[in-house]
Amino acid sequence: MKHTITYMISDKQTNAVYLAEGLQHYMPAFKRILDELDSARVHLHTLPLTKSKKHIWARDYMPIQLDKGRFLQYAYHPDYLYGFEDFIPDYKGICKEMNLECVTTDIIMDGGNVVKCGDKVIMTDKIIKENPMRFYKDLLRELENHFQAQIVLISRDRYDRYGHADGMVRWIDGNRVLLNNYADFDPKLGKELRKELSEHFTVEELRYGTNKHLKINWAYINFLQTEKCIFVPGLGIEEDQMAVEQIQKFYPDYNVRLVRDCWDIIKDGGALNCVSWNILADEPEWSPEEA
Repeated sequence: MKHTITYMISDKQTNAVYLAEGLQHYMPAFKRILDELDSARVHLHTLPLTKSKKHIWARDYMPIQLDKGRFLQYAYHPDYLYGFEDFIPDYKGICKEMNLECVTTDIIMDGGNVVKCGDKVIMTDKIIKENPMRFYKDLLRELENHFQAQIVLISRDRYDRYGHADGMVRWIDGNRVLLNNYADFDPKLGKELRKELSEHFTVEELRYGTNKHLKINWAYINFLQTEKCIFVPGLGIEEDQMAVEQIQKFYPDYNVRLVRDCWDIIKDGGALNCVSWNILADEPEWSPEEA
């Protein structure tokens, strides 16, 4: 008898997006996001207990969906928030308000450092640094048991204090991943990442061929992906269209949409994947009246 292998819910399966209420402080970006999600017929909700502007980074503190109706709640106490604990929302209270069924672990990590790739999960090696009380092999074994997937560790970007993988690489399909444009701004790290990733994946890359906006054009890879659409953060620069065209090439079955005016979010350290939490949920079908 053949057994069906079940992987964690991936972004490409998700049909519902949640945003923190505090994101309303970021206008016009917030309205642009709402308009694009509505136009694409994506079910949108707000997270309870998140009215503060400090709590917009939903990806980092919300639990990771393991399968439909089951989530992994980790310890969200990142080193970059030492002394700034008011930026940590009551994530356990949020989950309770939403009646989420969560498996819990005391492993310290951020949701932004989890890139699901079918039977694999990509994380930066920051996960090791943040859990010094665990032996390396024990930590990986525990993560793999929770995710039921192989952990692929990559070197963190030394210029990114958050240490998140979702600003570095994204899953395309099968064994293919998309690497950010390190060839444009950090060829040495790009070479290292290609070597690490190529042991497990075929690596595609974004390239813009310009050095005008190197401090911000990293943000395109931090797109929000749902079952039918990819929402790319817009910066109002020439690379906007280049990014959309390249991402559309790598994801030909998706409706790739540019969300304009995301600069205010990006200058605070994140982009569209960072400020969203997307899951597979029991949502009603869209009707013509909702269009």
